[in-house]
Amino acid sequence: MADEFGHLPRGPGRIFKATQWSMQGLKAAWLHESSFRLEVYLAAVLVPVAVWLGQGGIEHALLIGSMLLVLAAELLNSAVEAVIERYGPEHHELAGRAKDMGSAAVFVLMMNVLLCWGVILGPRLF
Repeated sequence: MADEFGHLPRGPGRIFKATQWSMQGLKAAWLHESSFRLEVYLAAVLVPVAVWLGQGGIEHALLIGSMLLVLAAELLNSAVEAVIERYGPEHHELAGRAKDMGSAAVFVLMMNVLLCWGVILGPRLF
C-alpha cells in the first residue's frame, strides 16, 4: 500500500521484488535477444582473462566494468526496441532514429572496451 505521497513501502520485501523483476528482465533478454547472448558469451570468456591479466583492483574494475557497461546498454537498447515494436512494425523516422541511437550507444561502449583493454594490456602484450 502506498503512503500519502504515493511511494511504495521500502524494506527487504521491496528489494526482493525489485530483484525478481530484474531477474525477469535478464531472462527475457537472454531468451529473446541474440546480441545480448553473444555479449554474455564474450564476457564469460573475457572476465577470466581480465582477472588473469589485470594487475590490481583498478585494472580489474576497468576491464570487467567496461564489459558490464556493454551488457547494460544492450539491455536498454533492447528495451527501447521492444517499446517501439509494441506500437507496430510500420516505419517511422523517430522510431528508426531511436533504434539507431540505442545501437550506437552499444557500439560506443564496445569501443570503450577496446580502449580500456588496449590501454591496460596493450603495452604488456606488445
